[in-house]
Amino acid sequence: MSVFGNLIIVLANVIDIGLLIYMWIVIIRALISWVSPNPYNPIVRFLYRATEPVLGRVRRWLPIGGMGIDFSPLIVILVIYFLRIFLVRILFQLASQFG
Repeated sequence: MSVFGNLIIVLANVIDIGLLIYMWIVIIRALISWVSPNPYNPIVRFLYRATEPVLGRVRRWLPIGGMGIDFSPLIVILVIYFLRIFLVRILFQLASQFG
């Protein structure tokens, strides 16, 4: 396999691991939102800082309509799952073409 093909494989693996880690961060943030966490806890602050930019954009697009349920973590997790399947597989296929 060529150097470029190996580089694409490494890039695909890094993207896959990064998306997996971010998915778990979103899941933990959603679980923590069910309780009343201490907003001054460093872990809670990290979770909010890491996820709020993405979840806030999704919330602006969702018609919540007073339901009281925040579906933005679910939407983000589905998008991450799609990217892990679609994007990473495309990168692996691209790498195999350079082999």
